[in-house]
Amino acid sequence: MHRRSFLGSLLAGLGGGLQARQGLPIQGRRIPLQESPLAGFQYHRALGVWPFLCPGEALSLRREPANPYDPNAIGVWFKNEHLGYVPRRENRTLAQLLDRGERLEAQIVRLRDDPNPWRRIRFRVDLRPDAF
Repeated sequence: MHRRSFLGSLLAGLGGGLQARQGLPIQGRRIPLQESPLAGFQYHRALGVWPFLCPGEALSLRREPANPYDPNAIGVWFKNEHLGYVPRRENRTLAQLLDRGERLEAQIVRLRDDPNPWRRIRFRVDLRPDAF
């Protein structure tokens, strides 16, 4: 499937198919893909940079295909600090999109000072279709 038809199918599945079918520009738009908790908060630098994090802050996603624990691993980074990972049960589609060169953007949705590390950071991932 070609990139444009893939995005058109994706838009159709998300309710934006009318724009894609009519050939209207979708530049500047973001297509929300998922919202997830941060996995591995307690094992990486999330606690060390906690005072600098806030909702709306941009995060970067970095594929780790050679990760020995998960071939679909996607690291979540704040600036140059590795915060953790996209949860394994939620990373397959994102990994495929990143591997295809799609532009994904992530941002913090919620921060919670909670003893459970899975409840500390929630983030959203969006597809930026204007990357073509």
